[in-house]
Amino acid sequence: MLFDSTLRRDIARTFGATLVVILTIVLTMFLIRTLGQAAVGKVSPQDVALLLGFTSLANLPTMLSLSLFIAVVVSLGRMYRESEMAIWFASGVGLSRFVRPVLRVSWPVLLVVGLMALFVWPWVNQQSADLKERFERRSDLSRVAPGQFQSSRDGSRVFFIDRDQQDGGTGRNVFILIRKGDNESITTARTGRIEHTDEADVLVLDSGQRNEQDFKTNEKTVSRFQSYQIQVGERVKVSDAVLPYKARPTVDLLLSPDAKARGELTWRLGLTLGSANLLLLALSLSATQPRRASNWNLLFALLAFVVYYNLINLSQAWVSSGRIGMGGVLAAVHGSAFLLAIGLLWWRDNGTHVQWRKPRPAKQEAHA
Repeated sequence: MLFDSTLRRDIARTFGATLVVILTIVLTMFLIRTLGQAAVGKVSPQDVALLLGFTSLANLPTMLSLSLFIAVVVSLGRMYRESEMAIWFASGVGLSRFVRPVLRVSWPVLLVVGLMALFVWPWVNQQSADLKERFERRSDLSRVAPGQFQSSRDGSRVFFIDRDQQDGGTGRNVFILIRKGDNESITTARTGRIEHTDEADVLVLDSGQRNEQDFKTNEKTVSRFQSYQIQVGERVKVSDAVLPYKARPTVDLLLSPDAKARGELTWRLGLTLGSANLLLLALSLSATQPRRASNWNLLFALLAFVVYYNLINLSQAWVSSGRIGMGGVLAAVHGSAFLLAIGLLWWRDNGTHVQWRKPRPAKQEAHA
């Protein structure tokens, strides 16, 4: 049918353009934030592109929902302004008739949002956490840039090396300053390498000298060595019990009786249900006056999206704190949104024909 094909083509074209714009803005923001974290040493500079990809995948369900919502509002708003909606209404096509073609073009996006929220979201968060954890577990020597002084994570050590270009784990002209209370030691060595063990990461220095000083007694000690070992990092195995809830699989959340696990599950299900309800709300919020060259309907629609999305986040907090159960929150928030969307559709179709007050009787003319 011409009506269905025209509407679906218009929504699909607008959805693609909107997604590109939103994705560009979000990627730019995340890139700036990730580069800032890499600059202060929170993430590895080599992992910036990978972290950016993971962050984009994690936020893709929200971007898809917003793009689809804006596409429906903009497409139908244009039809209102160009009086196409008036022609369809005069032909007997109500606003509820638009639900079927909108869902036909939107169901693949809704399916992707649901799959990503339930399965891709925890996997992406787990990979991002693993990247940051591996970087934090790296030895202090491996985090030092060649030719630069850099402090360790706890601030008790200062390193300087000339990295060997042939072997990334070997350093030349190693300088290490260690401060523990009133003791200070300066260790220099010709070469240094890292050896990994099950308990810790050990820095092995060759052909060097160690100077120690006790500031309380002002005692100084000088020693030379052919081989010297310094522990630079502990190997700690993180169990699944301390894995963040947002990084846990959906099946594990379903089997967990923990309130925070239920809260995370509420957010994932809420994002999927909210995407469908936003489509129904977009049909009603897209109405505008053809004689007014303004986009107030788009502004109100974006405000409705922000409010709804914040309610989804609040529902997660309510369930996580144990104030209300998961079923009650889903029914209250998303059930109310669904009823509101259906009510607005009915009011758009029948509200102009409903008389809220009885008409006044006509006055009879007085007979002479």
